[in-house]
Amino acid sequence: MKVCLAIGGSDSCAGAGIQADLATFAAFGVKGCSAITALTAQNPDDICRIEASPLPQLEAEIRAIFDYYDVAAIKTGMLVDSDHIHLVAGLLEKHHSGKPLVVDPVMVSSSGEKLLDTSAIATLKSELLPLATLMTPNLPEAEMLLGRKVSDPAEDACELAGMFGSAVLLKGGHGKTKRLVDMLYEVNGDVTPFVHHKRNLDAEQSHGTGCRLTAAITAQLAAGNIPLAEATARAIEWLQTNTGRDG
Repeated sequence: MKVCLAIGGSDSCAGAGIQADLATFAAFGVKGCSAITALTAQNPDDICRIEASPLPQLEAEIRAIFDYYDVAAIKTGMLVDSDHIHLVAGLLEKHHSGKPLVVDPVMVSSSGEKLLDTSAIATLKSELLPLATLMTPNLPEAEMLLGRKVSDPAEDACELAGMFGSAVLLKGGHGKTKRLVDMLYEVNGDVTPFVHHKRNLDAEQSHGTGCRLTAAITAQLAAGNIPLAEATARAIEWLQTNTGRDG
């Protein structure tokens, strides 16, 4: 069984974060390991409290996993602040050895709670995103990374890919129209749009959809022989079939 590592925050209601990642890994038949960057007290409507993990504990968790398992693919989610990003990036640069790394640049929750210090965006851009195989920003996150409004999904995904040297899945779920486009731009220049209709989801249904989508892609990349566009298509179809998504 392939092993995937999820690095991110714990969600007390299990709809997003590490709990969603592990459930998704299991659904795709891979073993999931986890390293916790923060504990959160939350529900689909609100994040009540966040407690960042001590850096020595986070480092020990990541090292323990890499010491024992041949990790096939890695996914990152909520990373809290610059210190946590710096630690994670340094350990992954040493240990991931070219294995697929999928970075979900989590910045703000669907309920509007800030999940990444604004000052940490520069660290994310300079230290972690250049290591990524694939980054999966939604529209607000893409705007924060670009420093401007998103206007054309293909061009904006291309610009992000050029900035960081990774493939980009620009998720369109926060768009206002009924026709949504997730735009995949690969490092070889291939562009694949995934078009679907916006679904009317309640807070619980939409909670954690980004986490599950990214984890589903990661689980498939662990196999090592699935093209990125195919892995993305399968992940989107699985998410639409199981829960739907809107962002």
